[in-house]
Parts: sequence; C-alpha cells; structure tokens
Amino acid sequence: MKRRSERTRGPAGTGRGAPGIRPSRQRSRRVLVIVVIAVVIALIVALVVAVSAVQRWVFSATAASPAVGTVILAPPLSKARLALDESGMGAAQRDATEYLSKQPTAYWLTPEQDPPGRAGRTVSALTSAARDQDVSLALVIYGLPGRDCGNHSAGGLSEGEYHRWIDEIATALGAAPDVQKIVVLEPDSLALAPQCDNVAERAAQLRDAVDRLQVARTWIYLDGGHSSWLSPSEMADLITRVDVADRVRGFATNVSNYQSTYDEFAYAHAVAAELDGMHAIVDTSRNGVASAGSEWCNPPGQRVGDPGGTYGDDVVDTNLWIKPPGESDGPCQGGPAAGVWWPQAAQTLTADVLTSDAQ
Repeated sequence: MKRRSERTRGPAGTGRGAPGIRPSRQRSRRVLVIVVIAVVIALIVALVVAVSAVQRWVFSATAASPAVGTVILAPPLSKARLALDESGMGAAQRDATEYLSKQPTAYWLTPEQDPPGRAGRTVSALTSAARDQDVSLALVIYGLPGRDCGNHSAGGLSEGEYHRWIDEIATALGAAPDVQKIVVLEPDSLALAPQCDNVAERAAQLRDAVDRLQVARTWIYLDGGHSSWLSPSEMADLITRVDVADRVRGFATNVSNYQSTYDEFAYAHAVAAELDGMHAIVDTSRNGVASAGSEWCNPPGQRVGDPGGTYGDDVVDTNLWIKPPGESDGPCQGGPAAGVWWPQAAQTLTADVLTSDAQ
C-alpha cells in the first residue's frame, strides 16, 4: 500500500509544473492571435481601399457633364450671405442682397479670402453642402501669380504657394467623388496674356494647374474671354497653347462681363469650331440687358440675366451665374474695390426681378 504522500510520477519533465512547456505554448498562442489580428486588419484596409476605388471608378464612369437643368449650390459662404449680417443697408438693398444670396452662383476661391491652409476646408464645406442639397458645385479658382496683370483684381500667389494651394483644393475636391464639380480656372488669364506679354508663362501655369486638378467628377473650363474682346481664332489659339484638350471640358465665356447670351453662344461656337470638340459654358449672371458694350467695370443700368441651367446646345453645355451679382468689378462708377459687396449694385441688378415678384 502506498502512503498518501506518495504520488505516481510519469517520465521526467512531463509532470505538472514542468519548466518551459506552458510559457512556450502561451507565447505561441499570443503570436498566432497577433498574426490573425494583423491579417484581419490588413484585409479590412484592403477591402476599404478596394471599395473606395470601385466607388470612384463608378462615379467617374457615370459622371454627367453640366447641361440644361443643372442646378448649382447657392453658397452659404457667399459675400451676399455675409453681407446680411452687417448693418447700414436700406430696405431695398437688403431685399436685393437677400434675393441674390439665395441664387445658385459660383463660389470664387481667392487667396485673399481662402488662403493656403483654409482653401481645402472651404471646399470641403461647400461639397458637403452641395451633397446635402443634391446639387452641383461651381467654383472659380482665381489666384495665379501676377493675377489680372496689375489691374483692379491684381494679386495672386507665388509659384510655389500656388502649387500648394491648387493641391489643397484638388485634395478636397477629390474627397467628394459623388458631387458634380464645375471648375472655372483663372478667368481672364488667357485673354489678358497677350496684353501682359506672358502667353507662354500663362499656358504653362494653367497646364500645371489642370494636371493637379484631375479628380473624379470635376469638369474644368479654361478662360474663354468674351465676344467683345479677342477674335475667335485668337482665343482658340491661346487655348490651344495650354495643350490640355484631353483633360478639360472646355472654356468659359463672358465671366464677369455683360455681353448678350445670343452673342456669347455664337462666339462659343466660333471658338469651339477651331478646337475640335471642346465645349463651353456662358456666364449670364449680369447680362439681362446686355447694354454695356465694351465697358466692363460696373457699367450702369445692368440687370441679372437668365438663371443657370436655362440654355444649352451641342457646344455650350449650359449657362451659369459665375460672377456673383452685387460684387464690384473695381473702384469705378462709384464702386468699392473689386470683389467687395456693393449693396447699390445689388439693388440695381435685381430691380426688374424684385419689381416683377412684388406684382
């Protein structure tokens, strides 16, 4: 008979508590768990990337260009909206400002208002607002070095700053592949280039900007001047020098000008005929009477034009309000500096619309 204190022992090293066996198994299990978790995380990341890539491809493949019926965002950050928070306007000026703040209009990205470091946040806020309202977003990018050739809208960024600014804007645009984005790139930059004697420089700058802005559902339009400026052949030659016909939708005419819609459509057709298939958009924000002739700086007696998305054909995708009515062209005709909200102009431009609405 065995005593209670005696125990049967197996082979040496296999008894409970034998050194080295349990810690080794625990380490193996930990390693296995870590490997499994890492594999699962990698698969999830790969799946997210794949789904995102597929979504972006679908958005790009199914993207429709601007057309009749296109509605763009009335920017919540517009100068008309901001002006409503200020005092000093009479009742008629406030009514005009409020009316214009609600109209679908392009938002102008300038380094003065949306400098590097802020521009991306602004674009993200605008794409979010467009998504929420199920509308398109129209942006004007206006910050080239030596902008406006020293005229009323002079300014712009240095070359390096401009590249970073465009990259920031492009990143924010690319983060919203589900939103249709319309980009009018640097108005007046090409039509002014012969006068500024910097055609080659401008063409290179615009080419680089276009390359940086290649993101999903983004339709880019270069500067196309207007019908009372350069001839169609001269304008077409300038656009050709940028050499981006395969990467842009076309060109924009009458931006910040007052020429008639009829004349601008005819002009767009004449320019496009020399560009082998390029399309156009026309700014109709302030051409309601089209009596300004060659005067471009706050000509008196003008009115807002037809709303965006009203007209279009096989060359002109559609018309849009690109220049915000109510913003000054510059310190002329009693107006403030270029781009500053001018309540008197807002009242004049909307006189016919608000009178007819009141009847």
